[in-house]
Amino acid sequence: MSFPQFLVNDENIEQQKELVLQTLQNNRKKIDDLLALPQKDYENFVRPLQLMEEELGFCFSPIAHLNYVKNSEKTEKIYNDLIVEISRYHTELGQNEAIYEALRQIDTKPLNQEQKKVIEDLLLEFRLSGVGLKEEKKQELKKINIELSELTSAFAQNLLKATDSYEMIVDEKDVEGMPESLIEAAKCEKGYRFTLKQPSYIAYMSYGPNRQKRQELYKAYVTRAPENEELIQKILELRNKKANILGYANYAQLSLATKMATSPEEVVEFLRELAQKSKNQAEKELEELRQFAKAHGFNEDLQAYDIAYWSEKLKKAKYSVDDEEYKPYFEKNATVEGLFEFLHRLFKLEFTKVDTPVWHESVSCYEIRLPERLVGRVYMDLEAREGKRGGAWMDEWVKHHMDEKGEIVYPVAYIVANFAPSSDNVPSLLRPDDVVTLFHEMGHALHHLLSTVKEPAVSGIAGVEWDAVEFPSQFLENFAYEEEVLALFARHYKSGEAMPREMMQRLKEAKNFQSALAMLRQLEFGLFDMLIHMRYPVDVQEVLDSVRDEVSLIKPPAYNKFQWGFGHIFAGGYAAGYYSYKWAEVLSADAFFMFVDNGIYNDEIAESYLQEVLCKGGSRGAMESFEAFAKRKPDSDALLKLCGIV
Repeated sequence: MSFPQFLVNDENIEQQKELVLQTLQNNRKKIDDLLALPQKDYENFVRPLQLMEEELGFCFSPIAHLNYVKNSEKTEKIYNDLIVEISRYHTELGQNEAIYEALRQIDTKPLNQEQKKVIEDLLLEFRLSGVGLKEEKKQELKKINIELSELTSAFAQNLLKATDSYEMIVDEKDVEGMPESLIEAAKCEKGYRFTLKQPSYIAYMSYGPNRQKRQELYKAYVTRAPENEELIQKILELRNKKANILGYANYAQLSLATKMATSPEEVVEFLRELAQKSKNQAEKELEELRQFAKAHGFNEDLQAYDIAYWSEKLKKAKYSVDDEEYKPYFEKNATVEGLFEFLHRLFKLEFTKVDTPVWHESVSCYEIRLPERLVGRVYMDLEAREGKRGGAWMDEWVKHHMDEKGEIVYPVAYIVANFAPSSDNVPSLLRPDDVVTLFHEMGHALHHLLSTVKEPAVSGIAGVEWDAVEFPSQFLENFAYEEEVLALFARHYKSGEAMPREMMQRLKEAKNFQSALAMLRQLEFGLFDMLIHMRYPVDVQEVLDSVRDEVSLIKPPAYNKFQWGFGHIFAGGYAAGYYSYKWAEVLSADAFFMFVDNGIYNDEIAESYLQEVLCKGGSRGAMESFEAFAKRKPDSDALLKLCGIV
């Protein structure tokens, strides 16, 4: 079995670009050939259409990936040029009446469930691409799609540049009392350097003793990329236009056409109900924080830039959970190996490191097997570095599918994070939160990799409703602090000693520290996102302020322009879909308790989850998969129970 090799770099990226452009040209010709067929059926028409799309993704993925993990002017320019071309191609494809009509004529009676779902999804996709519109409307939609892809890409680039370009240099007195490893990491010729990149920013906001410096850093963070203000207005205007052209009252309705939730109003009600159930506990959590700060000599009103600092102190006082105490037990490689061991015990998965070209020396690649079959490969790129997009994500290169020769093609995924980089004398050490992130992204990867679906359009994450995509990732992250799981890998990187049991217990108890406040924060983002996409024209700041008045207990300063940095909805796929995290969390919490309540390593339950959820991918509705696994409907109170919200 041969896997592709990742060979694209700054030197040869031009050739890869040509390959993508050539593929677009070939695909256009293939479409003409397919449409010329006198008799069209699933095998000679629908499958080739899917394989063309798979081929395009296969060629473009390394360029997009390189632009995210090893950004340069060259990768950026090539990526942006291609995004426009691909967007143009997809718009043409989605408005091709002849393909749409041919798909409608396909006899679905002899087809299996996977194949029926492919046609169902494709027909919806065509309708959402504007098939059936008058020519001038089609052209307008085409223009909107291209412009939107340019605007969202510009939003992401502005954010990346603004994040990369800022630094705050402080003196020794401004880092007094901070954990040693963080001081060490910040050391530079001029003093101590803190940036807006996640590990560095969080470090100073959580431990920085100088309140004025915290405010300075916070202000820089929440006012990043002011040029995005203008882009937001254009993006919202174009999204609304697009929705109207396609016959929807607003973009929120258009977004939900491919999701589990049935209407924007249903989503808003779901979020508001969660907020209502969480608010009482959140108020108590905030009051506890105020009293704690006061008892420690802080006599001013708690501001947004004080919360992380005092919360860290309270968490430490209450549970003695200090990231710095835990980090030596979470050496990156040992944690990854422990995660593999856990997945071996849970699902019988075997991970083997393979020697293959990678884009950076800190990247590793693993081959995965089940006892009865080969699964696929995953690349792990976990350490922060310059030119790498912030945050953590899973992306796919190849889907599990059957090719034109009838042979199985095995899937390939990337897991990317921004954990503290290793240095000459200290390896990469993870914070407890990082361990959760690693489990989360692996959950996504397994959903992609374990697919047994033969049709690429519904294999792995493809074809899964957006508000169910987070289900397998959240499910897996819930295990990160379970004692039985921690025992597999939490060892001190110097002494090799296992993490003491009481440390594990403290970590688990602290998991729901300020969980109601955290819940409200996510609900604030979700409501804001849904409401700005439900009507147009809209005053974005006004909506954000009103949502904060309704949901938030911590009022940020007037200069806070959170929206300028909200890449999830203005540069990612979460527009009118940010609520998905909570929606999916109901499924993941419920599934998690099925394992925990019956002993974590329960072969019968694990096999059912593997077969009914992970292997089925997007070949049927997510609710159908959940019910096939659990033998019942999901219980929405499981989410509150998981968060410890009474």
